[in-house]
Amino acid sequence: MNKTVAVVIPYYQKRPGILAKAIRSALAQEGGVALDIIVIDDSSPVPARGELAGIDIPAPHALRIVEQPNAGPAAARNRALGLVAPGTEYVAFLDSDDEWIPAHVANAVAALEAGHDFYFSDHYQLNQTVTAFKRARRIEVGDHPAIGASPYLHSYRGDMFNQILTGNIVGTSTVVYRHAAGPELRFREEFVYAGEDYLFWLELAQRSGRVAFSALCECTYGEGVNIFAGSGWGTENSLIRLHYEMKFKKALPRLFSLSPAQLRQNGADVRGLRRSFVADLLHRLSHRKRLDGAVLRGQWRIDPQSFLYAPLLAVGVLLKR
Repeated sequence: MNKTVAVVIPYYQKRPGILAKAIRSALAQEGGVALDIIVIDDSSPVPARGELAGIDIPAPHALRIVEQPNAGPAAARNRALGLVAPGTEYVAFLDSDDEWIPAHVANAVAALEAGHDFYFSDHYQLNQTVTAFKRARRIEVGDHPAIGASPYLHSYRGDMFNQILTGNIVGTSTVVYRHAAGPELRFREEFVYAGEDYLFWLELAQRSGRVAFSALCECTYGEGVNIFAGSGWGTENSLIRLHYEMKFKKALPRLFSLSPAQLRQNGADVRGLRRSFVADLLHRLSHRKRLDGAVLRGQWRIDPQSFLYAPLLAVGVLLKR
C-alpha cells in the first residue's frame, strides 16, 4: 500500500509486560503499511524503554519513545500528535493496554482510501465476551452502505456528531483518521479523565461527515491503569470520575452549537450526574470514607448546584433506596 500511519500510544502502567503486547499487535499488522509508532512515556512507574528493549522493529516500521513529566493521557496523546512526521497520511490511536487484530490498520486504510476521513471499528471492552456494538445496540450495521466487496467495512450514514453526543459507539483504540482532515486537532487536556476523547471525535465529525466503520471486532481492551475500572460507589476513583464527567457535560453547550433536543438531553445528563455525585457523597459519609478536598473544590467551581441542591437530592436518593 505504501502508506504511512502514525500510531499514537500514551503510556503509564504499573505492571510489566502490558506495553509489549500492544506493540507486538501493532507490528503484526497486515497489508504492507509502514507504522511510525510514537510512545509517550508519561512518567510510567514501569519505563517504556525497559519494556521494549528486546523488541525488534522491522522495516518499514519505526518506533520512537519520548519521556515527559506525568500530565495524563490527553497531554501524552497531544505530545505524540505534535511529533507526527510531515507527509504522514493517517493517524491511529492505541492505548498501551489494548491489542489490535492483524487486519485493523489495513481495513482502516482501505476505508479511508475510499474517500472517508474518520474510521473506527467494533471492539471488546474490558472483560467482555460480547462486542461493544452488540452490547450498546446503538448502531444497526445493515443501515449503512458497504464499502466495496468487504463484508465488514461500511460508510456511516447519518449524523455522526449526534451519534457520538447521544450514544457514543467510538472506541479510542479503534480510531484511525486522515491527518489532513485536522492536522491541528488536539485533545483538551483540562478534562483529564473523562470526555477528552469524545470531544476530539466530535470536532472531527464536525469537520467531515465522511465516516467509515468496521463491523469486525478489531481491538481487545486490556486491564491496565484505568480510572473507570473499579470506580463504583465509594471507591477511590468514583468521585473523580463523576466530577470529570460533569465537567465534560457542562462544557458541551459552550464548545458546540447544540440543537434543542441535544440541549434537553445534555441537561438531563447533568442532573443525573449531580444526583450520582450526591449519592456518592452520602455513601462516603455514611461509611466514614475520605473526602478529597481538591475534587470537592473543583466540583463547586463547575457545578455549585451539586452542593446547593444537595439536601433535596439526598432526600430523593434516600427515599429510593
